[in-house]
Amino acid sequence: MTGCIMILAAGASSRMGPGRDKLLEPLADGLLLRVMVNRALAVCGWVMVCLPGPDHPRVAHIGAATPIWVPDADEGMAASIRAGVRALPEAVTDVMILPADMPEMTEMDLQTVWAAHQAGAITRGASADGTPGHPVIFPQDLLRELTELRGDEGARSVIVRHRQRVHLVPLPAQHALTDLDTPEAWAAWRAAQVI
Repeated sequence: MTGCIMILAAGASSRMGPGRDKLLEPLADGLLLRVMVNRALAVCGWVMVCLPGPDHPRVAHIGAATPIWVPDADEGMAASIRAGVRALPEAVTDVMILPADMPEMTEMDLQTVWAAHQAGAITRGASADGTPGHPVIFPQDLLRELTELRGDEGARSVIVRHRQRVHLVPLPAQHALTDLDTPEAWAAWRAAQVI
């Protein structure tokens, strides 16, 4: 199996308000996007980051990852997935799709999902109570369908169409579900952290 982690980081972060980018919010060990890239690189030798364009401030925070430009990012998550999958070489057999705005997703979580993945399955992280979440690994035979996605629902339609192939992997607490899109969500999350 030759795998790749595709980090989705091309969204506008519009719900954060003017001048504030959720992917550049500070965590204890650095800005969110850099932290997520580092966690991914620790698990997989090849990490791609889907970004709005080469002039975006996020580009400075992706380290050794490969940038993928998404000029039509305003369409929604599907545009990033399409661009990322189209940039994959034929050697890739499985791709893990990981939204960048999930600060609780640890290196261990990513390793756990990869370790549970089997050929031909859609392997999906879940909360401790079994609620499906992220990340999601897609096998090679479904990559073409990912290039046909439209809108802002991500790969949901592909998952539903092949639901018999979905394998859920429970992760601790709400790691698979916690994404932070607003200043209020960030403030509440920070207030809940154990110091």
